[in-house]
Amino acid sequence: MSTYGPETYGERNADVYDEWHADLDPTDAVEYLADLIAKGPTGPVLELAVGTGRVTIPLAERGIDLRGVDASEAMVALLRAKPGGERIPVTIGDMVDVDPGTDDRFAMIFVVFTTFFFLMTQEDQVRCFANVARRLLPGGRFVLECLVPDLARYQRNQSVDAHRVDQDHVRLVAVRHDPIDQRFDGQHILITNEGIRLAPVSMRYAWPSELDLMARLAGLDRVHRWGGWRNEPYLGTGTHVTVYEKPAEPPA
Repeated sequence: MSTYGPETYGERNADVYDEWHADLDPTDAVEYLADLIAKGPTGPVLELAVGTGRVTIPLAERGIDLRGVDASEAMVALLRAKPGGERIPVTIGDMVDVDPGTDDRFAMIFVVFTTFFFLMTQEDQVRCFANVARRLLPGGRFVLECLVPDLARYQRNQSVDAHRVDQDHVRLVAVRHDPIDQRFDGQHILITNEGIRLAPVSMRYAWPSELDLMARLAGLDRVHRWGGWRNEPYLGTGTHVTVYEKPAEPPA
């Protein structure tokens, strides 16, 4: 996908994003993040790839000072159309820059639903970690929810899955896997009586140990890794929720 950029996924998928991902219930993520925020330093919180606000809006409803960054104007427009979404400051930009348009430093920065992997090169992922560390307050946390790649599902480095089959439509996901660049390039394919719709998605995956090294290079310490938002043990499959922390500054 030579023309795929940071904004492509949102611009092509915004109108169906909430519907297609309705099974990704944000309740547990909101509860976990709210509890972690309460235990951290005092300051604003930033979501990278804020999307349609499925996590940020309910957090803001709890009185937390939320900001967001997203590359897609279409996704942010949907956020702003939701009750409470118009009150959340969101900057249009690439999340690799971690730039909310202010000089604020944050008590927490987080990115959920594996969206961190939408940074398409290792260099951008490393740079994002460095920019996160620069923006965090001492003792602040960087929280990521990422899938653990299941390469066994790919035969000849490709797969086709039927995500939904109804009487009037079929939704397929076709993916090619590049094991050299650790990249997935796929299409959501919606087939109806009216025709065919394509919604592209690409990502560059990183193994948990690789993310830990990026954190160390940025000066962040890993403090937790769970198998989900309910503190389930991490077993090396499915998804993981990882918390990195910026060390507190030594007393003067």
